[in-house]
Amino acid sequence: MKAMILAAGRGERMRPLTDVTPKPLLQAGPHRLIEYHLINLAEAGFTDVVINVAWLGQKIIDEIGNGEIYNINITYSNEGDQALETGGGIYNALPLLGDEPFLVINGDVWTDYPFEKLRSFQLKDKAHLILINNPEHNPAGDFALSNGRLLNDENNRFTFSGIGIYSKEFFTTGSDGKYPLAPMIRQYIDSNEISGEVYDGRWIDIGTPQRLESLIELLSA
Repeated sequence: MKAMILAAGRGERMRPLTDVTPKPLLQAGPHRLIEYHLINLAEAGFTDVVINVAWLGQKIIDEIGNGEIYNINITYSNEGDQALETGGGIYNALPLLGDEPFLVINGDVWTDYPFEKLRSFQLKDKAHLILINNPEHNPAGDFALSNGRLLNDENNRFTFSGIGIYSKEFFTTGSDGKYPLAPMIRQYIDSNEISGEVYDGRWIDIGTPQRLESLIELLSA
């Protein structure tokens, strides 16, 4: 199974830090944010990783390289100056991801989720999403879950972690251009084609400088 790390965003809420440094390259403890994913993926047995880039993307390419130092092979989906958002970014990278189901991870989250659990996951639906208990910055959650199936329910919702496995067929309704992923997810939920699970381990969305500081404190504890 291949993996994709989403690393093309501008990181507006992280400014001024992201004015000169792309968010995935921000330092947190001994590593930069994206390196935690690369190290964990390699340890979990993944060998091929696709990274999409846009804002200051060449810096990511120059710093991370071909993945040799992480014992994985990295290829890049370069979106140029205009990031394509999550849906458009994954669709644009499909030629690099192959025909089999693939793992996608938001580049601006930190987690200790055991990726080896997903490497051998047998996907039977359009997608399988990892949910977490709602953090303070998203108290209403995103999706409900019942018997391993995602629901578009307003009650008892969890937050999408930014980690998921997708089939190539998930994107048959996709197209070139810039668009989000969430509407596509909701559409497939309505047709009962997305499974999910709740992860109770450590997870932080590095969306603000304050959350970056929280991660740094956690890693230094």
